[in-house]
Amino acid sequence: MSRSMTKGDFSRRTPEKRYSRVKEQQGRVALDSDFNEGPDIKRRAEVANDLLDLIRARRSSRVPFDPDRPVGKEDLRKIIEAARWAPTPHNMQNYEVVVVEDRKLLEKLGKVRSRTSEAFLRENFQQLSFSEKELLQKKTGVLAAQFPQPWREPSKFTEVARQGPGAPLSQMINGAPMLLVVTYDPRRRAPAAEGDSLGFMGLGCVMENIWLVAYSLGVGIHILSVFGREPEEDVKRLLHIPKELRIAYALRLGYPIHPPPKYPRPRRDAKALVHRNLY
Repeated sequence: MSRSMTKGDFSRRTPEKRYSRVKEQQGRVALDSDFNEGPDIKRRAEVANDLLDLIRARRSSRVPFDPDRPVGKEDLRKIIEAARWAPTPHNMQNYEVVVVEDRKLLEKLGKVRSRTSEAFLRENFQQLSFSEKELLQKKTGVLAAQFPQPWREPSKFTEVARQGPGAPLSQMINGAPMLLVVTYDPRRRAPAAEGDSLGFMGLGCVMENIWLVAYSLGVGIHILSVFGREPEEDVKRLLHIPKELRIAYALRLGYPIHPPPKYPRPRRDAKALVHRNLY
């Protein structure tokens, strides 16, 4: 557990007014106003440091999962609880979560095919680094080695995009014993949010909450944005998702058969992205 912040440091960074801790008691929400008093100040600092450690450790599990090792009911309950408490604009909670764990249904989803668009290949290429040294210098993007060889060669993008019926979703599901398919209703939007930009921020908060809690429980997780693109209608049909809803993304959950490779995950320095008072 990190101890980089002392009680004094935390107190100086916290406004003097009392904060409230929200907890559920007997089906109602109660406020515990003494969370910022006495020994709880130290505990609050410890929680903040633990959370930062978790955020830094979080990563995608782009490896096969063990199909015979299901996600436990209690772990799933905590993951869904995290999604339930995600902040959304105006507390609209404009999302639904379809939990897919039936093996036969997962097999049917795996047979759905999806082609990779040329636009995706070209825009993805712009984010690639071809060595760890290059990636660490750029401090943004990902290693090209994480993607198939044809995705790293612009001269082949048109050919790849036109190839046959596309790849089966089983390649993306990759043995996962569980999928969470997150949907939203495009007919609703946060007030005056052009393009519902605020609504998409809320969907991002749902994703982050799920991701952090799953990772804290030792459950591997990988975001599958492809579910909201070309194969969306086939996926909706198989899962009986109402036609008016859209798929935002899916998440594959499970336990890796082998440890994921440790690619560098550089971040820009704080001084490179923070502008004080003026840009």
